[in-house]
Amino acid sequence: MKTGGQLIVDALEANGTDRIFCVPGESYLAVLDALHDSTIRTIVCRQEGGAAMMADCHGRLTGKPGICFVTRGPGATNSSAGIHIAMQDSIPLILFIGQVASHAKEREAFQEVDYKRFFGDIAKWVVEIDDASRIPEFVTRAFAVATSGRPGPVVISLPEDMLTSLVDAPAAIAHTPVETRSGEAELDALENLLANAKRPFVILGGTRWDADAVTDITSIAEAWSLPVGCSFRRQMLFDHLHPNYAGDVGIGINPKLAAAIKQADLVLLIGGRMGEMPSSDYTLLKSPYPDQTLVHIHADAGELGRVYRPTLAINASPSAFVEAFAKRKPASAPAWTAETPKLHAAYLEWSTPPETGPGPVQMGPIMNYLEKTLPQDTIFANGAGNYATWVHRFHRFRRFGTQAAPTSGSMGYGTPAAVAAKALYPDRTVIAFAGDGCFLMNGQEFATAVQYGLPIIVIVVNNGIYGTIRMHQEREYPGRVVATDLNNPDFAALARAYGGHGETVEKTADFAPAFERARASGKPAIVEIRLDPEAITPTRTMTQIRDKA
Repeated sequence: MKTGGQLIVDALEANGTDRIFCVPGESYLAVLDALHDSTIRTIVCRQEGGAAMMADCHGRLTGKPGICFVTRGPGATNSSAGIHIAMQDSIPLILFIGQVASHAKEREAFQEVDYKRFFGDIAKWVVEIDDASRIPEFVTRAFAVATSGRPGPVVISLPEDMLTSLVDAPAAIAHTPVETRSGEAELDALENLLANAKRPFVILGGTRWDADAVTDITSIAEAWSLPVGCSFRRQMLFDHLHPNYAGDVGIGINPKLAAAIKQADLVLLIGGRMGEMPSSDYTLLKSPYPDQTLVHIHADAGELGRVYRPTLAINASPSAFVEAFAKRKPASAPAWTAETPKLHAAYLEWSTPPETGPGPVQMGPIMNYLEKTLPQDTIFANGAGNYATWVHRFHRFRRFGTQAAPTSGSMGYGTPAAVAAKALYPDRTVIAFAGDGCFLMNGQEFATAVQYGLPIIVIVVNNGIYGTIRMHQEREYPGRVVATDLNNPDFAALARAYGGHGETVEKTADFAPAFERARASGKPAIVEIRLDPEAITPTRTMTQIRDKA
């Protein structure tokens, strides 16, 4: 006989869980008690949104569900930002929520929420367990749902009395991973389309990739001389200095790259959904009928034909597809071979940062310094804002497993993601980029980094405004500024108050020594860059945007 809390921990262990992220609550004390005797590492966080984003990052970098526990009501609703990220980004995650006791349900009891209704549109599956003997069944099913097809978040509600019930239940057995593979007929059809193409282009996206799959897609690109682009915030799927890499298919796309995709006669979309941001509002690939011949490869049959009607739909995970197609070779040198290096040259030009800009701090030389200094396996995490352009456009990702950034465009992601990444890979350098507005949404998780001795480096690009919104405001309503100014703390002093290391950069020359001191400190660190708000994009000032409007 075991309690429901013990059965949950047993089921997590059986499914390979090695850590959880949580904010404790009285609604699931029985689970916390069971974790006391478990080998599972418990990382306690400072806010449920941060905890859920840490779980998302764990799932993003490992392909295995990140596990998060929160309490009912305010705890659960706080966590919803992380669940939305995991859903839009196709990340495996399981959120466990303590729920009111069964006898109190439907009375609007203390902190009661109907989680099926609340999370119904932003989670892949939502379930409430009301029979403790079925815990092994439901937890194992949650792992299967979170990882199969298009991965996503699962939410499990746990009534408090169910967790303390003593029951006899079967031992949990690990879930069985489900792989979807392409058939030989589909591979033959693709080979025929490539043989007759004149301007093909490959776009990589989505999840269910691994290091071997990245190696395989590189071999395919080399064999067929294919130009390759990576979808928005999926840049770690291809080496940016490989001669076949053509650039980031995301926000603020290189115009030369956008033209190449529009002019392509064959597009291979592997793993991604090609949503609003990477498709430039459905203009690169028109919905529902693209101008290009489209081959869409996706692990979830429900995504094939959902937004675009493909000429050839292949229901396969990206890793399984590239493993199979890597065995196929062209009969002769492809007709487009000479064009692929031109696209790479255009990418190199586009991704070279400017040396100058308004104000005493220039981000271009700072990015050049980081590119020359950081190891290739450095993990970059960031949230959302104009500051992220400096990472996405000018950092050249070289390896798989080095990027943690929400395609959903959620602010506040970078710091908690960096904490999770450093806990997962303590020997690797982990950098979080954040704007001043972005950092203060979940910056309290810097305390989690200090508590667990995780020396992340947070680069806070502080321009004293909600930069992206101000940019749009000045373009659409020039000179009519409302609600976009910020009054910020001294971020370096804040780092020291938490027990970390803090640095302030007010001139470009200050950055390198400040960064090196932060790295040498061995502590979690914040390096605040005080950037002139005029430097709103790498190529345009705020005044230019306003004047053009």
